[in-house]
Amino acid sequence: MGFIIKKPKGLVFPKIFRLAVILLIASVGFSLVDTFWAVYIEGFVHNSSLVGFISSFLALVSFFSFFFIVPLIEKYDKARIFSISLLLIAISYFVFAVTTNFYLFLFIAVLATIFHNLRITSFGIIVRGKSSNKKLSRNEGVMYSFLNLAWFIGPLIAGLLSEYFKISVIFGLSGIFVLISLVYFSFLRIHERKIRKRIDKNIVKIFFDFFKNKERVIAYCLGGGVNYWWSLIYIFIPLYIIKNGLGLDYIGYFLFSVSIPLISFSYFFSNLAGKIGFKRIFKIGFLIPCLASLVCFFVSNVYATLLILVLASVGLSMLEATTEAYFFDTLKGKEDLRFYGPYNTTIDVNHFISRVIGGVILLFFPFNYLFLFFSISMLGFFILSFKTKNINESRRKN
Repeated sequence: MGFIIKKPKGLVFPKIFRLAVILLIASVGFSLVDTFWAVYIEGFVHNSSLVGFISSFLALVSFFSFFFIVPLIEKYDKARIFSISLLLIAISYFVFAVTTNFYLFLFIAVLATIFHNLRITSFGIIVRGKSSNKKLSRNEGVMYSFLNLAWFIGPLIAGLLSEYFKISVIFGLSGIFVLISLVYFSFLRIHERKIRKRIDKNIVKIFFDFFKNKERVIAYCLGGGVNYWWSLIYIFIPLYIIKNGLGLDYIGYFLFSVSIPLISFSYFFSNLAGKIGFKRIFKIGFLIPCLASLVCFFVSNVYATLLILVLASVGLSMLEATTEAYFFDTLKGKEDLRFYGPYNTTIDVNHFISRVIGGVILLFFPFNYLFLFFSISMLGFFILSFKTKNINESRRKN
């Protein structure tokens, strides 16, 4: 893990490193919530299938909000948007910690989803603005290395605390982490005032303009493949762990273990993609979880299944940073202001599809059929990866 702390050669260290630290602190808070999110929802509805449907509903809300926030992203300082979104997310987490009313939870969850979309879009554009064309995939790799470090720390903390405290306490702690990241960000006085002179207010036109370009569509689908897989890991596997008689702490330890390959290899593969091109990285990256999930379909031992899913994260370490860098590499000029928000709807589309179908499968079939479903889905993304351009950033002008 030494590459996470050392300054990579050629990297603009102060800007990218400080942004990465902010992402790390905030994401520890996000990971504390997400570790027990599915279990938290099930505490209201007491039905695993409904957990999938509610998660799908929130994904649908997120999909539309990504388009509606485009004018805000184009018009206002991205650093200011990022700061406000962090504050509102922290407040949302504090409400989650104290509420026992399902309808209040659902209302705040909708708002928190929108706040997260503002955070994701504004922060992504800030990182893009601080990156040269030659170092984009490398800088994305640094960001995802720190992001995955947070998902290494957070679930471990959540697992340990779950033995002594209720989920509500853990949610309150998550809000504190988000506030700490906000304070640090405000001290850095980072600004990103890249503004489009013409503000897009026609949401339908933005939608159709985005999908006119074939390369953007391919990047959109491949970026969503990563989130498709995480639905299995973060929504359904925690329920799988509980239903197999294991405690809440096992959820934390499992998600902690899943992040180890991501921390270890994300920077390496994103840097490698910038040198040899993206296509080979994509193909291998999707093939690994495809085969891993297929093996899980035939395995009945819960511990063996969890171990296989941890190993599958090696494939995801090849995809997280590289799929986003590939999307940015297909853009020109200030298209990121207009299209980065819509690109992020791939998160919601794939969360919605995977969670709805997953919920339906659990209504009629044993849990292991989820593994077969996700294996077939990853196979589809593997086949699509053959359609990508083999962009080589090392040969591009700065």
